Amino acid sequence: MDSAPEGVDPNVPNVARMYDYYLDGKDNFAADRAAAEQILKVFPNTKEAARANRAFLQRAVRHLVDSGVRQIIDLGAGLPTQGNTHEIAPEARVVYVDYDSVVCVHGRALLARTDNVDFLQADIREVDLLLDKLGALVDFDQPVAFLMLAILHFIPDEQAHPIVAGLREASAPGSHLVISHAIDARPDTTPQAHQVYNQATAALSLRTDKEILSFFDGYELVDPGLVFPQDWRPTEPPALTSGTDVGYVGVARKP
Repeated sequence: MDSAPEGVDPNVPNVARMYDYYLDGKDNFAADRAAAEQILKVFPNTKEAARANRAFLQRAVRHLVDSGVRQIIDLGAGLPTQGNTHEIAPEARVVYVDYDSVVCVHGRALLARTDNVDFLQADIREVDLLLDKLGALVDFDQPVAFLMLAILHFIPDEQAHPIVAGLREASAPGSHLVISHAIDARPDTTPQAHQVYNQATAALSLRTDKEILSFFDGYELVDPGLVFPQDWRPTEPPALTSGTDVGYVGVARKP
């Protein structure tokens, strides 16, 4: 990325642009790359984990479509990259949501000629306002899937649980929740990661497997339950090492 849009400070690391860097994207600034490299020194397998997370998203979206879901809301969608949700599920209504203006500019540019897809600028921490905006784009009387990939670990408990509860209460039976969430994989060096993200646009809130599982209260987890990304219904033998086990994923259905 050569220049920053108006109102965007390229000197403050942005978690979406850092994730883009992990995926070998080009939409990032020097500050994002420097912060990401600091994380890679602490967690060398972060790039592999990001790719595993992306592959999980694609398999999960295919599962949603096979389950009959035709409305998918990708929360904290991040910067557009290959294998976007609407490309995996062209038959579904897809709404991307992000609060970052840079993300939304790029997203809307990418989707300018794409039917049945919207990019909404909104903050999921303001869940009532978010749902109000989404109400104009999807039918909450029909099943909807909420994707929350690598986003909840940037939100503290006092906000994260009310957000998930609000989404669950607003959705119809047959709706789904998809989560990927980082864990404290290396407690000896995790404080260094916290320090990096504290200087970025969002701080880390790492959780245990039991704490992550609690987000699925009111839902029924589909097989294989809460697992590492590469272990969720793999379509081929995983090429990734166990070193990518830095988080858990799960897909659940509202009864």
